[in-house]
Order: sequence, then C-alpha cells, then structure tokens
Amino acid sequence: MFAVSSRTMFYSMGVPLMKLVSFSLKQGSKYYGNVDNGPTFFIGSRVSYRDGKGLMNLSGDDPKQRYDRNVFRGKYGFWADFIHPTAMSEGALFHTLNTYDRARFTFSFLQFAAHVPDGDFVIYLRRLLALPLAAEYFPDLKLVNGRVHRVRDGVEAALESATTTEPLLDYFNPTLKEIEDTEVIQAARLIHWVQNDVAHRELQIEVGIKIFKNAMFHYAKRYALDGTKDVVCLIIADIRHQGRARDPEIIHALSESDPISALLKIGDSQYPDRIKVLVKEIHDLREDGTLGKRIYNLATRDFVLI
Repeated sequence: MFAVSSRTMFYSMGVPLMKLVSFSLKQGSKYYGNVDNGPTFFIGSRVSYRDGKGLMNLSGDDPKQRYDRNVFRGKYGFWADFIHPTAMSEGALFHTLNTYDRARFTFSFLQFAAHVPDGDFVIYLRRLLALPLAAEYFPDLKLVNGRVHRVRDGVEAALESATTTEPLLDYFNPTLKEIEDTEVIQAARLIHWVQNDVAHRELQIEVGIKIFKNAMFHYAKRYALDGTKDVVCLIIADIRHQGRARDPEIIHALSESDPISALLKIGDSQYPDRIKVLVKEIHDLREDGTLGKRIYNLATRDFVLI
C-alpha cells in the first residue's frame, strides 16, 4: 500500500479555502481516498483496456448516490423516465467513473465524456464551477467568457475551446499509458464532492436532461422523427449518447420494417452487455406503461400523449 496527498489552496477575501486530498492503493488494484482527513471512500479500480490503463468505479449501494427516475419525475416529467435506460446502461451512479478509454475521463450517472469540445462533460463542468463548493474542490479553475480556464502561478490558460479539450484532458488524465497521481486526485475530488453535496447531484440530473432534450430536437430534424414513437426516439438517443453508430446506420435501421429491432442490433456484437441492459430497461418501461404512449412533437420540442 502507498499513499499520496495533494493540497490545493485558493484565497478568497484573504481567507484560504483548501482541500487536502489523499489516496492509497490497496490490494494491488483498488484506490481509496479521503478529503481533509475525513472518512475513506472508494475512488476506483485499476483496469486495463486495449493498450491503456485507467480507473473504473461502478460500485456503490447507497440509494441517494444512484439515479432514481421516481424521485425526479415530479420535476422533469417524462424526461426523467426517458433517460432512465441510458442511465442504467452507463452505471447510474452519480460517481460513475471511467478513465481508461479514448474519452480519457468520463464521470456522472450518464458518464459525461471530457474529450468532446462543447460536449456534455464540458457543459457539466462549467455549471459545476458556479456551485458554492467549486472554489474548495477546484480552486485553480474558473470561467472566463464562458470557457473553463486554469489559474496557475497567477497565469490563466484556457482548458477547452470550440475545437479541442486536450488541455482539459491533460488536467484530468494526462495519458492512457499509466494511472497518474493527477488522474486519481482529480477523480477523488469529483467523487467526494458528488457524494457529499446534494446540489452537485441535482446539477447532474438538470444538465443530463437538458442535454437529452436539446439533442432530441436535433435528432428529430436530422432523422425525421416528428411523430415518432418514444421507444424509437429513446434508442436513437442512447446510440448517439454512447456514439456507437453514425447517421447512415441509424437512417438504415429506421427504414426497416421493424425499426426498434434494427436499432437495437446496432452495436450488439461490440457492446453486448450494454445492449442487454438497455433491452431490459426498455422492456420494463413498456411493461409498466411508461413507454409506448407518446410520440415526439417537433413543434413543442417534447413528447406528447398519442
């Protein structure tokens, strides 16, 4: 076992706000952390994927750390149900973590991915930096003209733009070749924050649903989905969220006599476990009457009862 700690400091009105983040490696592959000498928490397991190495965290049995559509339906209506199958497929835990694939850093119950310029993780991080605890967890980050910047030794530098997030990836996970201390510490900050701040968890839901709503409007125009059943729309939204198919495959599947079956076959050989979860969750939502009663209406940018 070894331990590493990192202290960050930020001065606000002359008063230092700081978090002492420590972590240790146990059992050869499991990273645990604590913040300000508080309770120990699980950060992630060391995993290998293709030629890379990274962290994975899909562990947790605390109900408040897991997405529950029933809790958020009152605020978000059918959209809380619409994102449910994708959330279950992505891990559903607010601290779901993956740093081992080409995205280099994904986090949240929907696994927002940091490699996409102006993508879901970037949108999420910008919103996070407006929360009251942001200065304690990420004192070196700030928004400048709507973009995430890092302040180091008094110098500001943009971490993301409309064309790249490479500096942001370096900030959260420098490489896939090895698991760096930086990668573990940044993951620990986000995990501890979301596990101990309800505002952070609620922000994940708000951002996730807003992203799906905006995306669905564009999919409806791109794939002519005005008046299309909710199940078909949900599968397309999930395909695009994971990025497992491009437009030609989706358009071809929609032209089939059974578009639902055709869409569910996309990626089933490469991602069998994910598709299995997706199929189960869709089946359950159809059985309880949640799915199958609505169509997408382009004019209202929402689902309406048939």
